[in-house]
Amino acid sequence: MFDHGRTLFITAFNRCDGQGRPATTGTGINREPNQPAFSRVSAPDSNACSGCHNQPRPGGAGDFVANVFVLAQAADPVLDTISDDFSNNRNTLGMFGAGPIEMLAREMTTDLQRIREDALAQAQVTDQPVTASLDTKGVHFGTLTAYPDGTLDTSHCEGVDADLIIKPFHQAGVVTSIREFTVNAMNHHHGMQAEEWFDLVQGSRDFDEDGVEQELTIGDITTATIWQAALGTPSRRMPDDPQLLALVERGEEAFAEIGCASCHVPELKLESRFFVEPNPFNPEGTFADGTQAFSFDMTQEGDSPRLERVGDGAVVRAYTDLKRHDLCDPTGLPDAIRFFCDEQLAQNQPDQDGKPGTEFFLTRKLWDVGNSAPYGHRGNLTTIAEAILMHGGEARASRDAFTELPFEDQQAVVDFLRTLQVLPQQSA
Repeated sequence: MFDHGRTLFITAFNRCDGQGRPATTGTGINREPNQPAFSRVSAPDSNACSGCHNQPRPGGAGDFVANVFVLAQAADPVLDTISDDFSNNRNTLGMFGAGPIEMLAREMTTDLQRIREDALAQAQVTDQPVTASLDTKGVHFGTLTAYPDGTLDTSHCEGVDADLIIKPFHQAGVVTSIREFTVNAMNHHHGMQAEEWFDLVQGSRDFDEDGVEQELTIGDITTATIWQAALGTPSRRMPDDPQLLALVERGEEAFAEIGCASCHVPELKLESRFFVEPNPFNPEGTFADGTQAFSFDMTQEGDSPRLERVGDGAVVRAYTDLKRHDLCDPTGLPDAIRFFCDEQLAQNQPDQDGKPGTEFFLTRKLWDVGNSAPYGHRGNLTTIAEAILMHGGEARASRDAFTELPFEDQQAVVDFLRTLQVLPQQSA
């Protein structure tokens, strides 16, 4: 399973494999067969998954040169401009630790949906509206109100969609699982169609009309998913020098003191240490039949370093809350930070929470920040300090607290963050 998945991830697909999608957009919409084999903006834009996910090795993050132009893949005809008026320029994120992240999201989703069902049941029994707080693993996602007639008011949910499914992938937090990410990316970036989407849902063995049928089987996508889920878990690279170690420890304390750890939560607990494929919350077009499940122990199998087992579960030190936040300062605010407000498309269409003109980003997982430069959603920040200083909106208070620290403490925070890294394979 692991070996075949790795092969698919590093393979440079060619036309004999089915590379290209002449009659299909990157979002799977059928059209006249005029799509070029390669297009840097609208894609296909890569030969192999590892063409972009390669730092510090296959499965990792990507340099600025590997940026993708999100939404451009839906264009028909294809775009030849990278203007922000037509697409969102996004940097490639690393997939190390993706298995634990997906399982955290599943457990949190289960908790939130249980709260919803309990509120609905209580409202029917009492014949009164019931407002419930959406809390899971110490993270608050706002509230919802259930009514006796079975309807819900989800307008006060925070950082999650109304379906209460935590979506931990993509920078904007819009993809449910590694599998959904893989199915979408194979079509978007390579023009390789997954059987579970195109053959079984669209009803065609050659939907993109390139002359190749059944390009990626359900089994292919399963192994590619499992390989990514089994990538090593980012960890810490601590300095040997006692003075440097003291600075790192001081930086970790300051990181918490100024409020960064309220969103970049240092650790979350998994109830189960097993990764189970497929995800029951997968959307249509992504295989979700749990009767054909495959699982492995994330504390015992896959690349090392692995998760630390705690009882029947494990601890995930990812420095995230898996919640979406508004990091954009409103215009007119003195010294307003506008870095996370530069996606012009958001001004003309609703964001994930249905509010026009606002951009939300999933709290970045910091456990690989020490060796996953560049930074920011566009990959146009070159240092960790720059990334901190660009925080606005909900993170502005913490950003301001960082700027008020003595320079030595600011440096200590950066030194602490530099210890969070993807470590070499087979590290203990």
